[in-house]
Amino acid sequence: MIRRLAAAGLAILTLSACDGGSKPAATPTPVLKGADVVGVQYKATPSKVLNAVRKRGYVACGVNPGLPGFAFPDFRGEWRGFDVDICRAVAAAVLGDADKVHFTAISAQDRFSALQKGQIDLLSRNTSWSFSRDAGLGLDFAATTYFDGQGFLAPKALGLTSAQELSGARICVQAGTASQDNLNDFFRARGLSYKAVVVASEAEARRLYENDGCDVFTADISALAGSRSVLSNPNAHVILPDVISKEPLGPVVRQNDPVWADIVRWTVYATILGEELGLTSKTVVQARETASDPQTRRLLGLDGDYGALLGLNKDWAFQVIRQVGAYHEIFRRDIGSDSSLKLDRGLNALWNAPKPGLLYAPPFR
Repeated sequence: MIRRLAAAGLAILTLSACDGGSKPAATPTPVLKGADVVGVQYKATPSKVLNAVRKRGYVACGVNPGLPGFAFPDFRGEWRGFDVDICRAVAAAVLGDADKVHFTAISAQDRFSALQKGQIDLLSRNTSWSFSRDAGLGLDFAATTYFDGQGFLAPKALGLTSAQELSGARICVQAGTASQDNLNDFFRARGLSYKAVVVASEAEARRLYENDGCDVFTADISALAGSRSVLSNPNAHVILPDVISKEPLGPVVRQNDPVWADIVRWTVYATILGEELGLTSKTVVQARETASDPQTRRLLGLDGDYGALLGLNKDWAFQVIRQVGAYHEIFRRDIGSDSSLKLDRGLNALWNAPKPGLLYAPPFR
């Protein structure tokens, strides 16, 4: 034992002598320049779409031709709505100006091809995230902005209490949407019959429905609420309680630019984190002067340069909240209590709200 210890000690001394007797150099801990992040070397990756947007001077955004609450031109021809505000938030993040957006009205049938062909940078058009769309179109769903489900709009006069009473009904449904397949699945699974009245747009579905061209109208519940709000007598119609599908709606981008997908994704998350941290478009300027909470300071660009990882300015998230608002402001203004739709938060409440929803953003660190 003594001989083995002596031999080990001799080996250590020999190694030290070969190294000039100095201690091994400590490996430096890589740190993201300007940010409170330790342990990993972070490096920004260029985005071709971001470069093209900056060179062009605006974000090209595809939206619904006219869906109340989500995307519609007002009497001045200016685009308004929930999906429109997502586009404006991206413009605020990447260009510092929420007004630098060119909107293109796109039909349900053409929405994916327009994105694939590069005619738009971003599709923000009440579009459901599904396996086949995500895996088979060369596109990415950046984030869920609205958790929805498919339902049915019916005249109150029919006295319906459930979609299970719709056997034999004429049902208006828009072509090129997931609603067609969901409708068939629902009735087939229950052995019920129906007649699909397939139309090209929400506007046509509303017109047919209101003029007795079909008995009920099926679509995402948020779209049905928007349609009902512009009928001649909204109170004469009811959305049935059945929810026959899951429809996570959100912006879509091409799959060949992951950094642009991250930019859109984290723009959405910035609005959600803004609400979670108690920020609003009216208070965020003052918060930038007085904030002491570490996550708030990081989000607003006060501590660290996290924007650099996406090729953005330090204040990108600050600009999003200042110019467009936190999530609850956008929701309330476009589809919630301050709108004609009066939609409840429901599943779209924050994860930590008194009545918790599904809205959740990853940590900003």
